[in-house]
Amino acid sequence: MDWLAYAGDSADTNVMTDSQPIRVEIYSDPICPWCYIGKRRFHAALESRTALELEITWMPFQLNPDMPEEGMDRQTYLERKFGGAVGAKSVYDPIVDAGRSSGIDFDFEAIVSTPNTMHSHRLIHYSKQHGRQDQVTNSLFRAYFERGDDIGEIEMLVECATEAGLEASAARDYLDSDEDFQQITAQDMMARQMGVQGVPLFVFERKYAVSGAQSPEVFGQVLDRVVDEIGAAAD
Repeated sequence: MDWLAYAGDSADTNVMTDSQPIRVEIYSDPICPWCYIGKRRFHAALESRTALELEITWMPFQLNPDMPEEGMDRQTYLERKFGGAVGAKSVYDPIVDAGRSSGIDFDFEAIVSTPNTMHSHRLIHYSKQHGRQDQVTNSLFRAYFERGDDIGEIEMLVECATEAGLEASAARDYLDSDEDFQQITAQDMMARQMGVQGVPLFVFERKYAVSGAQSPEVFGQVLDRVVDEIGAAAD
């Protein structure tokens, strides 16, 4: 099972009781297409496990930590990362196919700018405090990958926030400030120090780590393993 890793000695190995939710930390970036696919596949695994109670936290990981604050022209970005449109097509065609199977209509041609994602990570962090983190991540993924919106722009982020059920003026005030900037930066750096090299990464109970947009069946196996461990501990 090369998709599954044991978190090692740094993990919090306290066994929860059956009254506690399963903790899932998802390291992701809103401009990572496999993160969008992974989210859909993870939720597909949950559809047959409706009795499970989960505490899900989306954690920051910037694919391009050195991206200029204003972002970068998409074609320039593709040239630097993939050697141009031809190289990008070989990378994105399988993603389009994988997305279609998960009900995602990727429109990479609509993307004009590759953004710096610091503010979008701040919005995700902010939304956790208001119980709307899942909705905000959905909104950001849809905006960027299905409409080509620039999620580096504050006004676009406010639109994503309101689409997810957050109050527009409060979200704008937060994003216009520098609140939590240092915390998000530290969390991103800590993820790299922990050995996170790519996303998505799903960490269950800080014990099992699942790398990549695995199938719903794989996510289901991990969830079932965690539940079995809970039951064994309770017995």
